[in-house]
Amino acid sequence: MYETIKTELSGNTLVISINRPDKMNALNQQVMQELALAIDEVYTNKNIKSAIITGTGPKAFVAGADIAEFLSLSTEQGVELAKRGHVIFQRIEDSPKPIVAAVNGFALGGGCELAMACHFRIAAENAKFGQPEVNLGIIPGYGGTQRLTQLVGKGKALELIMTGDMVTAQEALSLGLVNHVVPAEELIAKTTAILQKIEAKAPLAIARVVKCVNGAMDKDVDGFDLEIVEFGSCFSTKDLQEGAAAFIEKRAPNFKGE
Repeated sequence: MYETIKTELSGNTLVISINRPDKMNALNQQVMQELALAIDEVYTNKNIKSAIITGTGPKAFVAGADIAEFLSLSTEQGVELAKRGHVIFQRIEDSPKPIVAAVNGFALGGGCELAMACHFRIAAENAKFGQPEVNLGIIPGYGGTQRLTQLVGKGKALELIMTGDMVTAQEALSLGLVNHVVPAEELIAKTTAILQKIEAKAPLAIARVVKCVNGAMDKDVDGFDLEIVEFGSCFSTKDLQEGAAAFIEKRAPNFKGE
């Protein structure tokens, strides 16, 4: 079905691997189109409760965009390219099911932006992050100026984007860019373990968590008001009834996402 990505359903987790190891998994338009289809599957397939995005091979998560595609673009075409990237990455960020980046190597440019669009990030010890677009005479175009600022703060974001410097996995951990750093051979297992813990929770509550936390970053949304509304809406769900009953009966809940 796909030529530039691979997908594998492991339990209830869809593992999406960017699969251009000879190009350091660089994002071209075919990758973006196929990634969008895979994200659609996360939204619509009831057997999928979470997803991991990672890269094929030991060197790169995604080491940037395919620069050769940029050379012939006009201003208008550049705008359209960025718009398409924003739509796809926003769909990842807004997913009601958790989507986590398992960063197995270089996450540069569009790769760093892809990782930041995920709900959170787990990094292998050899991972490196950066937004080096200024070296090419451009700026991040898939949300990098915004998400990096949200994650690490204005001053550090400006330094990293203006210098184009890379940071190691440990530096990324200290900045809050990643949640955990593990040996490369433990990366998928660690990410899967966290997702399995999330999958055991009430799916409708998880979706509301994503919506409210994302609302905290949206200047057009009053996140406190949104939280009140979403909290109240939980009371119409069977999951709340099941969760409360399980708590009282001192047993594990069996959530149905209803």
